[in-house]
Amino acid sequence: SVDCSFSQGVCDWKQDTDDDFDWNPADRDRGDGYYMAVPAFVGHKNDMGRLKLLLTDLKPKSSYCLIFSYRLAGEKVGKLRVFLANKKPAPVWEENKGKDEKWRTGKIEIFQGAETTNSVTFESERGKGKTGEIGVDNVILISGLCPED
Repeated sequence: SVDCSFSQGVCDWKQDTDDDFDWNPADRDRGDGYYMAVPAFVGHKNDMGRLKLLLTDLKPKSSYCLIFSYRLAGEKVGKLRVFLANKKPAPVWEENKGKDEKWRTGKIEIFQGAETTNSVTFESERGKGKTGEIGVDNVILISGLCPED
């Protein structure tokens, strides 16, 4: 498995330069490292911020599971979407409201054909809300199908 957490991961994260704002590191409550966040007051409604994870060495014709922690805290904070490169421009995962401030787990199965996926993009779209944040952390890529809960 590949650990792409932001505190000590070996992964190659890139901020998109064609979007409206950057994701920024935020300290975890427990003080052990940090996660990436978009505070609700950054940018304007419908502005986008994209954080791209560059993937190398994925084997063709195999399956992977991308597991990540995410949080949508605050009313009307916006949307979090995940896109895979080499796929249709539609997101493979999307969440647009948090029931509470808790961290949740997202899972995405990545099936490799002859062409391999070379990046995963986390896109934050600003909502109308002025409080809260969208956060992502603990991004892990494992080979094989996603485990059941």
